[in-house]
Amino acid sequence: MKNIFTPRPLLVGITLAVALPLAAVAQDKEPVKIALVTSQSGAFATMGADVANGIKFAVEEANAKGGIDGRKIMLAEGDDESTPEAGRRVAEKLAREGHKLIIGPITSSISLAISQNLGRWDAAFIGTISKADRLTQDACSPRFVRTNHSDAMDLAMIDEWAKTLPGNNFAIMAADYVWGQDSAKSFEAAVTAQGKKVTTKLFAPLGTKVYAPYIQQLKNAKVDAIWVADVSGAIAFAKQAADFGLIGQTPLIGHALLSNFIVDATGNALDNVPGNVGYTPDIDTEQSKAFAAAFKAKHNRLPSDTEGQAYNGAMVLFQGVQLAGSTKPLDVTKALRGAEVETLYGKATVRAEDNQLLIPNYIARVKTADGVLRPVIEQSYPASIIPPASPLCKM
Repeated sequence: MKNIFTPRPLLVGITLAVALPLAAVAQDKEPVKIALVTSQSGAFATMGADVANGIKFAVEEANAKGGIDGRKIMLAEGDDESTPEAGRRVAEKLAREGHKLIIGPITSSISLAISQNLGRWDAAFIGTISKADRLTQDACSPRFVRTNHSDAMDLAMIDEWAKTLPGNNFAIMAADYVWGQDSAKSFEAAVTAQGKKVTTKLFAPLGTKVYAPYIQQLKNAKVDAIWVADVSGAIAFAKQAADFGLIGQTPLIGHALLSNFIVDATGNALDNVPGNVGYTPDIDTEQSKAFAAAFKAKHNRLPSDTEGQAYNGAMVLFQGVQLAGSTKPLDVTKALRGAEVETLYGKATVRAEDNQLLIPNYIARVKTADGVLRPVIEQSYPASIIPPASPLCKM
């Protein structure tokens, strides 16, 4: 049946007369220029693709709703090649080209290389993945805001979780760079505070492909469980640990081991492995449910932990622009400092002393849910257990 309704010409004219000035006003506002700096190549390329997915989804969603404060969001991408030097170089290039709101780096070493240069570039940086405490301690900056869990936040949770861990004798298998070393120290401190011990500590250089020598040492150690903190090598380690019978002999405990891309790439090797997670769709907030539903509608799957954390960082960045009424980098981070913002974790505060977002933390276990093997939250820990800001941060 034909639609017989025809709008009156006068009404159409009025609609256009109202709409055009509004559009002109929006176009007059300076756009929000964001530099997406993440790993398109190198050891963290798989994780980098998830970071890019989460941020691009947030940008597309915001632009579809008219942008931020009437400002269109413009995204420029750069490959940090999974190395600090390349990360610093590409971040500087994009900042000098006008994309001064930086987001996306994965490793703490890359984030540190960028954060130390923000003043020189007149840029700002929203950290969404990197955990190293230095970023909000002696290397803190009024231009840097972290929206994910720091090592100190994870340690506060691990201190509580360690009380429930079975066994008394542990080993550590960690990546040999700043985050892996911090993770190892954190876990050892947590278990020794409970009167337990760590008898074996192994550190694998970035780029390690063959873990057989480490696996043999871990088998010989005959410990109760192994703390694993090696994101870039996690897939190779988990596969080889399963092949050589280590997982069947000794349980694994993961720090950032339960990322979806690692679970997906290792078959059933990580089934029933517990560990911390930064985000899962199980987080019971209106914001998380809305994000997960919208993401699934577009991609026909639930978002990964990395995509969720990246999206959350973009949420906070957009609110900084809104609160500041400006796209100037320092204005944005100043507006966020001490502010209460909407996040995937519910309403949360950006701590004024160090620009750390204070959010709950989670322990999950890999199991089948929603038809796939993925981390499922078992225990949540409130933001109230987070330790105070470090006195080393001078902003």
